[in-house]
Amino acid sequence: MVKLPYVLQKENICRFDGDTFFIGDRRTFPLAKTFVACSSVRDIAIALTQMVTQGGGPLQVAFTTLSYCAHRMERGTLPAGFETFKGSAAQLIAARPTNTTMARVLEKMLGEISLLFGQGGDLHSVVQAIDALVLENEQQYDAIYHAMGKKGASLLKDGETVLTTCFAEHTFLLSLAYAQQEGKTVSVLASETRPYLQGARLTAPSLREMGIPVSLITDGMGANFLSKGKVGCYMTASDVVCMDGTVVNKTGTLANAIACAYYNVPYYSFSISPDPSKRNSGDLHMEMRDGKEVIHCMGHLITDEAIPALYPSFDSIPPSLVTGIITPKGILTPDALSGAYL
Repeated sequence: MVKLPYVLQKENICRFDGDTFFIGDRRTFPLAKTFVACSSVRDIAIALTQMVTQGGGPLQVAFTTLSYCAHRMERGTLPAGFETFKGSAAQLIAARPTNTTMARVLEKMLGEISLLFGQGGDLHSVVQAIDALVLENEQQYDAIYHAMGKKGASLLKDGETVLTTCFAEHTFLLSLAYAQQEGKTVSVLASETRPYLQGARLTAPSLREMGIPVSLITDGMGANFLSKGKVGCYMTASDVVCMDGTVVNKTGTLANAIACAYYNVPYYSFSISPDPSKRNSGDLHMEMRDGKEVIHCMGHLITDEAIPALYPSFDSIPPSLVTGIITPKGILTPDALSGAYL
């Protein structure tokens, strides 16, 4: 079995001890392995808003928060009842509005938790059932990650260099690991991903930890390497995928996708859960974050504070620029997506 790097191990994404919830602080990794301590669901939601964990991290936080709430109910430090879970889920969803996968998973699990409370069992039995529900969902997504990783590996050629943006988490890293297991030699160009530097701090160290050759580049260098024929394919995660094949991912993705189309390099996006409620880009909520985040880097001011800055957090990549979307249902072209998910 492929071993996941430090930042993707569940206990390092988040865990709880008593009434304290710990979230691995990806803003300090790899220079430090620290955790943000939260004493309430409100604190957890604030941590998500403040980018303590990003990408797939909020989904694991959501799973663990459900168990955290259940155990606090049993100890009497949270009101017992379904409304506590409903309110907690609402806070998490509001913290990362673009992350529709987390929202849809929570809404589905809320329906199942509501049934548990409606059955009239004792609280201890309900808590045990919620723990079992969380574990079942975690295992389901673990299986999806590995299956998609194998699909991604099938797209990689021996000797190929892959360009990526931001931190594509389980599916991308597993694709490279499975490609290596198949005897393929693959390497990665990881863009730094301003302003939080997820590519520099998460992608590159994780690949190095897994023994996969990686070189760090700045966000503006992708087209340069594409123009020189140094890139075999481009692979990223996706925060949302619409039914017409529109991909939403970290800002900077669009520029590389345009360059890939110009230089005839395929672009593949991983999506564990394309969103059937999003027909096209017109249905998207695109998060615009505080521009002050751009004038700081790793806590350091990089320019005059009086200079206005803008920070569109995500790009919308039109389906015409997307070669394929790697999903639990297979590698789908944008025009085949709706047939598989509607």
